[in-house]
Amino acid sequence: MKKTSLGLLVGAAVCIGAGVWYWTHGGAAPAADKGGAAVPAVVTVVKPQRQDVPVLLRANGSVTPVSSVDLHPQTSSTVSKVHIREGQFVKAGELMFSLDARSEQAGVEQAQAQVARDRATLADFERQYRRSLELLDKHFIAQGAVDTLKSQVESARALLQADVAALRSVQVGASYTTIRAPMAGRVGAIGVYPGSLVQPATSLTSVTQLDPINVSFTLPESALAALLAAHKAGAVPVTAELAGKQVAGALSFIDNSVDPVAGVIRLKARFDNRDESLWPGQFVNVSLTVQTLKDALVIPQNAIISNTSGVFVYTVAPDRSAAVRKVARLHAFGLNAAVSGLNGDEQVIVDGKQNLRPGAPVRVAEAAAGRKKGQAE
Repeated sequence: MKKTSLGLLVGAAVCIGAGVWYWTHGGAAPAADKGGAAVPAVVTVVKPQRQDVPVLLRANGSVTPVSSVDLHPQTSSTVSKVHIREGQFVKAGELMFSLDARSEQAGVEQAQAQVARDRATLADFERQYRRSLELLDKHFIAQGAVDTLKSQVESARALLQADVAALRSVQVGASYTTIRAPMAGRVGAIGVYPGSLVQPATSLTSVTQLDPINVSFTLPESALAALLAAHKAGAVPVTAELAGKQVAGALSFIDNSVDPVAGVIRLKARFDNRDESLWPGQFVNVSLTVQTLKDALVIPQNAIISNTSGVFVYTVAPDRSAAVRKVARLHAFGLNAAVSGLNGDEQVIVDGKQNLRPGAPVRVAEAAAGRKKGQAE
């Protein structure tokens, strides 16, 4: 009975020791072959590629016209004729609407008649004044009479100038009865017809400039430094994509402040739009090239490892072991990334790196497949 109890105690001690060893040694021993050597991990590798990498910033934008004017009459009147059609393209200065101008025309004619009367009155006073000077030389009239006539001439001249200014004012008012295109563009919907009573608050139509055209968008404030540097270096190319079609333009505006609430900076790009591929109000995908990394080293993004010790990749060392190389991610695009910290002749491990440790033996998948094929033959 005592021997049995002693055996149970020894067995329990062995189990406890095995558990302690398990937890202190990671739960499993490294894989080894029959000779006791560690089995190489099978990995796939790539060689870094050198290429020019454009640094792109992407955003969603909306198409906005460079200029759009909502036309209103400047006086209350009645529409006498509409000279344009909805959707028509007009040139700057082209006649669009005519308003009833009878009252304004009568006012112009009255002001013109007043100016003509003032000119005649002034001419009569000037003749009298010249005649009085001749009579004064012959001592036929007194100096006071001459001075009186001179004052009358100056008063008539001032009255003429006032009435000429009044005529100009009336002519300006009469010009409001013809409404012309303020710029070249496309006419919008027309809301009035001949006979419609219009007032300054009445919207007649709108004219929108379509060529060139703007795309407005925002980017995070973290991109501001790169944007300003690129803008100072020259024209910044911008591409707008809509329904699979790409349109090339250039950055035209960087706002003078960052939105403190959203943390973004507002921008605009200008595009030639002769084919009218962009239309005001549309949403487009915008890509902005702020820099081009010349002859950069490019590797797949899934080869890059990030942890508390930094950013690195595993490469195959000359002794067929895993080596750590510190890298810096310069720019990520699609499945690849441009990095620094490599020479370009390394074999960068892409697959099979999950359980690797620095110095662990590795075997490239292609080489392993070739040996298996030779053994089968």
